[in-house]
Amino acid sequence: MQRDKFFKEVQNVVHPNETLVKTHCSYCGMNLRVNTKTNKIIGVEPRYSWPVTVGKMCPKGVTAYQQTNHDDRILKPLIRDDASLKGTTKGFREASWDEAYDLIAQNFQKLQKEYGKDSLSVFSGVSMTNEKCYLTGKFARVALGTRYIDYNGRFCMSSAAGGFLRSFGVDRGSTLPWTDIHETDCLFIAGSNTAECHPTSMFRIWNVQERGGYIIVVDPRETPIARRADLHLDLMPGTDLALANGILNLLIQNGFADEQFVNNHTNGFEETKELVKQFTPEYTSELTGVAPEKIIRAAEIYGKAPNAVVMFARGVEQQHKGVDNVSAYTNMALVTGKIGRPKSGVATFTGQGNGQGGREHGQKSDLLPGYRKLTNPEHVKEVCNFWGITPEEMPKPGVSAYEMFELMDQKEIRGLYLLCSNPAVSAPNQNFVRKALKGLDFMVCSDFYLSESAEFADVVLPAVTWSEDEGTVTNIEGRIIKINKAQEPVGESKPDWQIQVELAERLGKGKYFSHLKTAKDVADEFRGATKGGYADYSGATWDKIEKQDGVFWPCKSEDDPGTPHMFLDKKFYHPDGKAKICALPYRPPAEEPDENYPLRLTTGRVVFHYLSGNQTRRIKFLYDMCPEPFVEVHPETAEKYKIKHEERVRLFTRRGEAVYKVKITEAIRKDTVFVPYHFGHEDSINLLTIAALDPMSRMPEFKACAAQIEKVAVKKVQ
Repeated sequence: MQRDKFFKEVQNVVHPNETLVKTHCSYCGMNLRVNTKTNKIIGVEPRYSWPVTVGKMCPKGVTAYQQTNHDDRILKPLIRDDASLKGTTKGFREASWDEAYDLIAQNFQKLQKEYGKDSLSVFSGVSMTNEKCYLTGKFARVALGTRYIDYNGRFCMSSAAGGFLRSFGVDRGSTLPWTDIHETDCLFIAGSNTAECHPTSMFRIWNVQERGGYIIVVDPRETPIARRADLHLDLMPGTDLALANGILNLLIQNGFADEQFVNNHTNGFEETKELVKQFTPEYTSELTGVAPEKIIRAAEIYGKAPNAVVMFARGVEQQHKGVDNVSAYTNMALVTGKIGRPKSGVATFTGQGNGQGGREHGQKSDLLPGYRKLTNPEHVKEVCNFWGITPEEMPKPGVSAYEMFELMDQKEIRGLYLLCSNPAVSAPNQNFVRKALKGLDFMVCSDFYLSESAEFADVVLPAVTWSEDEGTVTNIEGRIIKINKAQEPVGESKPDWQIQVELAERLGKGKYFSHLKTAKDVADEFRGATKGGYADYSGATWDKIEKQDGVFWPCKSEDDPGTPHMFLDKKFYHPDGKAKICALPYRPPAEEPDENYPLRLTTGRVVFHYLSGNQTRRIKFLYDMCPEPFVEVHPETAEKYKIKHEERVRLFTRRGEAVYKVKITEAIRKDTVFVPYHFGHEDSINLLTIAALDPMSRMPEFKACAAQIEKVAVKKVQ
């Protein structure tokens, strides 16, 4: 009680000429308060009253305010006068907004007149607010009239979306609120380096053990959470589907299936039961590298737990069978009936601050606001009526993110409007992607820093950071939260929604956009556009969000408090109201090791950086803590290749190569190497990764490909 009183008192301390603005972090969508002084952010403070993290912050959140007034901010539009310098920071000059807009409109219209509307494309991201994500989809389809729009969630959470849609008929990343996690009896966490990637969740996770519950971790590496887990299933990268099938087989064989739940609320059980019979502990071990006794123990712990939550992240999803992996792990909850009630369910750790909301409202090539589908004529008609266009004017579905680069290379796409994303670092098979970007006839990039992708642009527009605008994002739980403005935009920077409104006017489409004068205007239109959709936000007003500390969707009216727990009525979103238990045959990684490439390469994050590193590599503290990438190698593997700690090695695959410093550690499998993906140019690990795509989600297989390593010869001084 004294601790709570102290923190409450601390929260109320404000120094003269300072203002505390209640908001949320730009990285993971969790909580903080921004301390401002004379229109300049000077720091951040935790919010102890926030129910999700209760004041917890990570190194990125603590330093997030340093983005806004950084010396690297782009303060005015930039125009490239020398196309031969594309792919570099050279050849740009400052320009006025009018000159930049005129040049963009002229080139966009010229390309569409000569090559058709679909010669233009839009590539966006989910670190933007819901309102900006919504308007980006509308801008692509109404202002540009192109079918080619997609987003960086294809490299992040699209497999989770596909798996949940197939299993439940709806995609909400968590079926329960985060405040339930520490009250459950078992956490089964697959493919998540949670302690580094979602550190503000760890106090709840550790509390499960402190209460006598269990933590099971599935990961090729012995990450910080794996070291403390009750059971670590150290599988080979790319073999999750076999492991999930093996555990499911044991759950069924050992009597842990909830027959009443399965019979009344699911389809597909008998077919799945028959398929997984072949996945004995011994056969599963042969495929995954996990000891049979560990597989048996995992099924026993999860099966006996009164309540349990299955959780996963990119390690599971970033595979060419990521959707199958998600559905396979979800099968565990469905077969045992551990879903549709408090303290039990499934959840995916979001990779970006708006990883959930950003995929629901129109940035995805096949989706419209409210998670409506472009392939559904009724959904198309609803959105067209709302926007004031005819169904004939609505572009057809496009292609996924990586496939857009293929169309750029084939000259079917000739122009690109890029915002809130850095594919010149984050996309797989970078040599190909950079070639595609360089070959574009015309490219526009909206960003607040000159990213590696912006180096390929003809025009760079200065956007604002998270703290210079307002709107909503949807966090890891499916909780809609409010981002509040803490500072006026620096220089001549503008929010992306305003840029799109002004560009639409230049393109002759102002009647569809000119009424949007403020972020609140965009928010009101956005909520109206979602009404009646699967992801219905229409009742989540800004006032309600503030009063309730967030609103869980669906929220269908202003009287509706929202939906913290999904499926409490045991009704799923498939037409018959039942969930789907999926029979999923095992498929190996797209590229298995061989004599020439004997190692398995996997990638991931470190606690000090975020996504492509465009933001965090500029923050001195974060950069100092991790200034360059590294390759993790097991001691026995290092000895085999005669490699020593911190020596330089050349890591290569069939697509490319890069040189990294070696980190020798026992916390990785002998057959596996690991490199973080936050670094650009020649340090990018995505020069090596494979673009094998999941057939449903179109997610590339970042987490598994065949690789080789060799020592870099040291040049002798003459």
